[in-house]
Amino acid sequence: MSSSKSSSKTPTARSGFKTNEFIVYPAHGVGQIIAIEEQEVAGFKLELYVISFVKDKMTLKVPTPKVASVGMRKLADANVVKKALDTLTGRARVKRTMWSRRAQEYEAKINSGDLVAIAEVVRDLYRSEVQPEQSYSERQLYEAALDRLARELAVVQKLSDPDCFKLIESHLAKGPRRASKAEEAAIVEESDVEEAA
Repeated sequence: MSSSKSSSKTPTARSGFKTNEFIVYPAHGVGQIIAIEEQEVAGFKLELYVISFVKDKMTLKVPTPKVASVGMRKLADANVVKKALDTLTGRARVKRTMWSRRAQEYEAKINSGDLVAIAEVVRDLYRSEVQPEQSYSERQLYEAALDRLARELAVVQKLSDPDCFKLIESHLAKGPRRASKAEEAAIVEESDVEEAA
């Protein structure tokens, strides 16, 4: 008798991912593998990761052979998290190209699933209270990037959402050209005096 695997058994780990593990799916951010199922499609057995995105109230089924091509990955390790947080304290790099082109680049970075690239978008689009307001589309991209960054940091560092946003804000505040309200007011007064003269 041949010892064939019973298909009634639910697999618990495949291609390095296991049930209940948190993962990053580039197009949707952090999700949790809630099951690994087998389905029959057109006469072929197909193994699928069932991924839950609780905040989005969404469940996604990803065939295990497609994991690499969709860019699904494990959560960032400590070195990547440190690099992402360090990125937030850097100087914003805003290219002098049309907004539509920059918006596409930001969107691509957000959907890349790369934590450091997402941190770059947060850094580049961040506005302190003393800086000019963002346009609606800038705000949308900033919030999307901030949300992706915060969700992964919260899971990796086991932080609540409010604590995670405070951590990100504290790193952004350390960046260059984040003038305090008093400094900004002084700059505005100086420019008013120069204009009047």
